[in-house]
Amino acid sequence: MTKMKKPEDTPGAFQDAWNGHDMVALGELFDQDATFVNRFGHYVRGVEEIVALHVPIHETIYRDSTLQNELIDIAPIAEGVAVIHFWSRLAAGPAHPAGPHVVDTLILAVLTRQNDIWRIRALENVTLVNPRTGEAILRE
Repeated sequence: MTKMKKPEDTPGAFQDAWNGHDMVALGELFDQDATFVNRFGHYVRGVEEIVALHVPIHETIYRDSTLQNELIDIAPIAEGVAVIHFWSRLAAGPAHPAGPHVVDTLILAVLTRQNDIWRIRALENVTLVNPRTGEAILRE
């Protein structure tokens, strides 16, 4: 598992856990009482619920998916607290009912430092869509 020793490690650590389809590693990126909002607006609290949300999709429709994340910015809030934003491109594979396709999202995460390791305290994932039509927008 990739330890997040600084806030900018977060996009890569999240990407590594997803691409390895390792939901234990994904869970280790989060604070025990973290919150998570997926791209469909589903809200869960706690590592167990975050992992439980992801296990079934990694066993089925996203079992052959990959993420490519790109850090946008880091905003330190206080000692040991930061907010980050990063782009995320999900490439779904043939296991997805819609077949291979890509979806771009923007992720906002609140991070806290615990014993020199940064953990995600809250994460929200927003799909990029045209607000007038609802059509997906892909970044260049």
